Amino acid sequence: MSETNARTETERDGETADTLRVLLIEDNPGDARLIEEMLRDTEELAQRVSPIESTGQTPEMSRETRLEDGLEMVDTEPTDIVLLDLNLPDSEGLATLERVHEETDETPIVVLTGVRDQQVGVEAIQRGAQDFLVKDEVTSELLVRTIHHAIERARQERERRQQREHLEALNRLNRIGHDITHAVITTETRAELEQEVCDRLAESDAYRFAWIGGVNPGSDRVVPKAAAGVEDGYLDEIDVSVAEDDESGRGPAGTAIRTGQVQVMNDARTDPGFGPWREQARARNYRSSAAIPLIHEDLVYGVLNVYSSSPRAFEGLETGVFARIGDVIAHAITAIERRDALVSDAVVELEFRVEAMAEPLVELSATESCTIAFEQLVGGDEALLAYGSAHGISQEAFSDAIDDTDGIDDVRFLSVRRDDLEFELVAPAAVSLFETIATHGGRVASATIADGEFRFVVELPRGRDTRQMIELIRNQRDDITYLAQRTTERSERSDSGSASVLEEDLTEKQRAALETAYFAGYFDWPRGSTGEEIADRLGIAPATFNQHLRTAERKFFNSVFGE
Repeated sequence: MSETNARTETERDGETADTLRVLLIEDNPGDARLIEEMLRDTEELAQRVSPIESTGQTPEMSRETRLEDGLEMVDTEPTDIVLLDLNLPDSEGLATLERVHEETDETPIVVLTGVRDQQVGVEAIQRGAQDFLVKDEVTSELLVRTIHHAIERARQERERRQQREHLEALNRLNRIGHDITHAVITTETRAELEQEVCDRLAESDAYRFAWIGGVNPGSDRVVPKAAAGVEDGYLDEIDVSVAEDDESGRGPAGTAIRTGQVQVMNDARTDPGFGPWREQARARNYRSSAAIPLIHEDLVYGVLNVYSSSPRAFEGLETGVFARIGDVIAHAITAIERRDALVSDAVVELEFRVEAMAEPLVELSATESCTIAFEQLVGGDEALLAYGSAHGISQEAFSDAIDDTDGIDDVRFLSVRRDDLEFELVAPAAVSLFETIATHGGRVASATIADGEFRFVVELPRGRDTRQMIELIRNQRDDITYLAQRTTERSERSDSGSASVLEEDLTEKQRAALETAYFAGYFDWPRGSTGEEIADRLGIAPATFNQHLRTAERKFFNSVFGE
């Protein structure tokens, strides 16, 4: 069906009510003038077809004398009905009807015949015409009635066919959903699951192509992860993002990820939001598509995109079925990721660079070629305690840089060996960023100042939404740049219950007291810090510090010796 007639059909179904458009393809001037005169001043036809919207309107007539010109008109202008003479200068007989029917598809056709051609008119109806008129017998009333009935029959046939197609599509999609659910049970990895989903959809005659894309961490671009069907380089040629201010992010895939709702594109030739991908889609005969977000709880895994060679292939109840399939896939990915996290020592690390933090220390690392590493960060009520080391710099130069650094209140040296220092910093300016990361399941694993750059690494369990964490960190400070993502082995892992005690049994204050005491040298001999000094760092009373520390020690040792 042509682009124009797809649009006209939508208008006839009630979205828009334009003037009724009649195309007459007739080379005989006398016959054409007669038909035009009968329809020129009549409002009855428009009122019959659309009694509410068309009050006071008369049909809009267009006329062509050659078949090729008529077909071009149909393809470029909205057309509600075609009045067709079978014998034209460039086509004769029923072949004329077949050409027009092939091009117009669902636009109703009324054939015009001579007195001696009535049998041809009957055969024309058998081959797809809605009706026929004998030219010498046509009256204004008969013409209006015939056109009205032809349009109405075409509408009813279209509705019946659409209902039948929707039912068949729904049954087919339910079978595919059942197969995908089975794949969820049997696949071992996320990559296998995503490929199985695409394969099963592409196996169906109803769908031409399917692919799953994920959002690239640190950017808005949607990158392909699995695909099946007629691709022919499509994914290499297109660009898809989730940025709403980018044209490539306002299509079905980007919108589905942003909104969490299934997005349907009914016709690639006419959909105004599909412009960036129109030519590539038409070259591969993608006429319509559905974009299904893969989201479980707060985890965004990506989007499933399905394409059909038919327009409006994803209407009605199919959208709901696709939404359920998306939920099943996302839930399965969550289960796979969590299972892998339990049996694996791997964690995800996100590396960032910050431009306007501790600038005197950053400048010092560039001029003195020194390295400053923060190995442990402990959050207090009002400040962040950072324990680390500096190499290649004197204590005096380091202290002077600290004094010039905004956001650092104090430094205490735990160990000084020539140009190697171990220190404790109090940094209230970094509390907000640290708490944001911790609140959303992350941990600042390390931070380093070297070669004129301040970098830090955030550690996340596998399966967490890395893109969400990146956005949260960026929202905290506009001078932060995301650099890289990698999967590594956990730096520390205990087979005993001690690790779970630290992560699960201790309160935040108890853990902060225990970690600060350890890294501040409270358990060393001689002690690197007293209880009063640590309590002061944490902003609590010494008695409160002792209570938190004793409780944490008891829980920790119970996990080791309790059984």
